[in-house]
Amino acid sequence: MSGKTLSVVFYRHGESAANAGQATTDPASIPLTDVGSRQAEAIARAFIQTPDLVVSSPFLRARQTAEPTSVITGVPIQIWPIEEFTYLAPQRCQGTTAAQRRSWVEAYWDASNPDAVDGDGAESFIAFTERVRAALRRLEELYREPVSFVAMFGHGQFLQALQWLIETSP
Repeated sequence: MSGKTLSVVFYRHGESAANAGQATTDPASIPLTDVGSRQAEAIARAFIQTPDLVVSSPFLRARQTAEPTSVITGVPIQIWPIEEFTYLAPQRCQGTTAAQRRSWVEAYWDASNPDAVDGDGAESFIAFTERVRAALRRLEELYREPVSFVAMFGHGQFLQALQWLIETSP
């Protein structure tokens, strides 16, 4: 479609229990705090143009952030595999806070091993990067659809990797 533009606005989920320093169990089920819920409502009310598509990570906090936008605009949410990079095994992290996991996080990044997998439910940096590339390809496919404005709700590391790939791809 010649001359078509696609605008994608990326939103990181609102404040989650983990962001607020609370102990969590499974990365996929971390909820928003009351502050995060208010942030999600504020995002939904700020839209000047109704998105053609609302995309969310399957993780609870991203879905909870996208939900008010879907309700206010009437645009259903599509769940895409744009969840956060889970590089620490969820089983090992159950019931811990971000502060308690800090040494594990530092050890993971200090190792600089893109193939490392911490355990069940974790992914390598290589797999994560391929997931980000797949999301970019899926966005590119939207040029063939009657979609011009996408609101995407995800996670910090995923969105940073997406931006990095956009900026560094030829």
